[in-house]
Amino acid sequence: MDNKKKKKSTFWRRWRATYRFVIFHDETFEERFSYKLNRLNVFLVISISVVLLIAATFLVISQTQLKEYIPGYDSSELRRQAIRNNDRLDSLQLTLQRNQRYIASVNKVLRGDLDLQELESQRQLDSVLIDTNYVDFPTSKADSLLRADVAQDDKYNVLDSANQTIPFVLFPPITGTISQGYDASVEHYAVDIVVPRNTPVKAAAQGNVIFAGWTTETGYVVIISHPYNILSVYKHNASLNVRQGNAVDPGQVIAIAGNSGTMTTGPHLHFELWSDGYALNPQEFIEFEQ
Repeated sequence: MDNKKKKKSTFWRRWRATYRFVIFHDETFEERFSYKLNRLNVFLVISISVVLLIAATFLVISQTQLKEYIPGYDSSELRRQAIRNNDRLDSLQLTLQRNQRYIASVNKVLRGDLDLQELESQRQLDSVLIDTNYVDFPTSKADSLLRADVAQDDKYNVLDSANQTIPFVLFPPITGTISQGYDASVEHYAVDIVVPRNTPVKAAAQGNVIFAGWTTETGYVVIISHPYNILSVYKHNASLNVRQGNAVDPGQVIAIAGNSGTMTTGPHLHFELWSDGYALNPQEFIEFEQ
């Protein structure tokens, strides 16, 4: 017991032993500064300084913009950027869906099996917001049949406001003799112009080529997208001068007229005109015969 008390007493004496910190002049040995201290005081001062330094560093980082440089910290700017990116992603998804429906419609125009009623439904979905919580009003069978007949007649008629549907001039893609005109009653939504073989086919207006390729029934085909959702279709060509994605000017040669495809009886151009899913009579806008 005496040894333990002696060691403990010695330990505390060492920590409380007084030392003098003195600063002398190097040449005159004049005492400039002196201070009494011991190990305990030095330890306390260093500990308090470390604690204050840590606290000051924490306050500076937490209360200033420096915290944004800490890896893994979610800053307000990053949150705002994430919200903007999410909004852009939603817009891109909607645009992608509209483009996919548009491409599917173009393919149907190309194959000749276009469902105009389906196209009109898609156009309405893209242009208005639909409330799914609607009230389902009961209708009679006769009323439903009448609505269906009227809708079917409207979809196969040329638009009455055709001059307002295409607010720009259309140039004749080719001139010649019309062998068959636009006739919705037999689902011939085009004008067939008989021309000599290898006659140049020109773009009816400025636009972008969205399809340029071969189909079994209609041969070499070009489809051009014009402003205001106007489509022009050129079928049964002998060869093509443009590719998908090319921009074309009015009157630019895009193909050579021919007799390609299985659904043809001689050299001619099968020309179609569409506006927002509606078939238009090209003769209402273009003079094909000289």
